[in-house]
Amino acid sequence: MKFDVGVPSGAIKHFETWVGEGKLNEFAVSAEEAGVDAVSMTDHPFPQDAWLANGGHHAFDPFVALSSMSAVTSTIGLRTNLLVAGYRNPYLAARSIASLDVLSGGRVIVGMGAGYLRAEFEVLGADFATRGKRFDEAIEAMSAAWSGKSVDRDGTFFPAHGHSMVPVPVQRPRPPIWVGGNSKAARRRAALLADGWMPFPQPEAMAAITGSPTLTSLDELRAGIDEVHRLRSEAGLEGGFDVAFASFDHPDPEGDPSGERFRERLAVYEEAGVTWLTLGCRGRTLVACQEELAWLSEAVVGPYRGAPTG
Repeated sequence: MKFDVGVPSGAIKHFETWVGEGKLNEFAVSAEEAGVDAVSMTDHPFPQDAWLANGGHHAFDPFVALSSMSAVTSTIGLRTNLLVAGYRNPYLAARSIASLDVLSGGRVIVGMGAGYLRAEFEVLGADFATRGKRFDEAIEAMSAAWSGKSVDRDGTFFPAHGHSMVPVPVQRPRPPIWVGGNSKAARRRAALLADGWMPFPQPEAMAAITGSPTLTSLDELRAGIDEVHRLRSEAGLEGGFDVAFASFDHPDPEGDPSGERFRERLAVYEEAGVTWLTLGCRGRTLVACQEELAWLSEAVVGPYRGAPTG
């Protein structure tokens, strides 16, 4: 199992306070030094004030932030989490992804979602009502553009006749695409069109906001993973497939200083079929996040991979 960590969602609104005398890039350097496998950035170009007041958050442009972090690291993966498919024309998104993949030496993981914020869709001139169908076709359109060959496709939303894209991604035939969401549609899209599924813990209160189903137990998680693999098997799809999950259990440096209790849970997630686990960073400053990453390295990531504690 691999591990990823995202820039805290609250950091952007209070960035000057959060970053202090440091730089955002130092977060990625610390994560790489901690043995974390990927760093992620979310995607909210122009959120509505009412959503922000109810717990929503801002975000740096994911391509700019991840590109900056790629320049000071060498191995850590660069994940969008989540890139909302309908916010951009897929050919523009494909160009950004291919550019980042080339400039980073093939480290991009494309986490994508259908999105649920109607107001943000509307202010960006995106179509909320057809976002699911557009998402399906966007994956196909992006994959065609990444071939490097002249694209000739009709499609309902993104026809292209006699267009080609350079550069092509380093990762062939494409950077891995992981689809986020707990819905049946998300599982189908992940299984049949993508390379991974990203379910997430969600209580009833949050489900009412996002419109994505609840996910509150390991049994539900297992059932979803089993369904995704069944869909792939029935479609004759082979090869690697990832399941990335934000754990129900959070690492707790204060309540579980040795990390032993959390490490015991890792085997449970692995047995359920999870291949990537989000560790999270709850620090209110960059320094606090760096300290947490150092603890995660010593108490979780290192011991999981066979390094002695202490």
